[in-house]
Amino acid sequence: MKTPTILLGPLLVALATTSVALAQVPAAPPTPPPAPAPTAAETLSPDRFAQEISRFAELDAATPPPSCAYLFVGSSSIRFWKSLSEDMAPYPVINRGFGGAHVSDVDYFFEKVVTPYKAKAIFFYAGDNDLWAGKTADRVLADFKTFMTLKAAKLGQTPVYFIAIKPSKQRLSQLGLQDQVNQAIRAMGATRKDLRFVDVAPPMLEAGVPKDIFVADGLHMTPEGYAIWTSVVRPVVELDARENHTCKGEPPARKKPAMGWLFRKKT
Repeated sequence: MKTPTILLGPLLVALATTSVALAQVPAAPPTPPPAPAPTAAETLSPDRFAQEISRFAELDAATPPPSCAYLFVGSSSIRFWKSLSEDMAPYPVINRGFGGAHVSDVDYFFEKVVTPYKAKAIFFYAGDNDLWAGKTADRVLADFKTFMTLKAAKLGQTPVYFIAIKPSKQRLSQLGLQDQVNQAIRAMGATRKDLRFVDVAPPMLEAGVPKDIFVADGLHMTPEGYAIWTSVVRPVVELDARENHTCKGEPPARKKPAMGWLFRKKT
């Protein structure tokens, strides 16, 4: 009886071909993770300030603001600085703070709260609300860079003074984030002639804790708090007044040529 012959050669070739074919089938791409839901801060519309911004236009129409003034713009820490004009006298100031504003809101309304005033210099305060609403320090920094880009495009080398994000009792847990933004903007100021950092934070602290200079909400300042700000900010205004001799839209003052030669006797 003959033993059946098993043809292993063709079988092995078939198996090898199948293995190669299977190996060449591309794996299905992994399912991408869902996009993160926008934070509450990112869903806030700047139009929530429309009424307040319209009021600024009404004020300007009723009482035209001074020219070549110091513009203070930003959030409620600027808005509630009721003694600003008195604290900075005799230097003219314009207060365009609107409560709850983020840096991005100032960017959004730039043409309405910054450009029209052609300020001698701009004092900027915002970032506090941004971090509290969940924005990252990098996001706040990026938004401020946008502000500086807008400023350069519209107002050239007009100086900007960034008032440090202030420590407060209500937001004590965010001191680290606030300092991260502050130090990043301080570093930015070291590389630009049109940006300076005004550090109001140290005198507001005692042994690392905010002083008792806040109203009941632990966020907004009492007159004593603004007195601290004045002690830091006013010398900056005074220095700017001595060094900064032009305003946007006004040509630099030209030195008059010496005319003595007209009256010099001929020899």
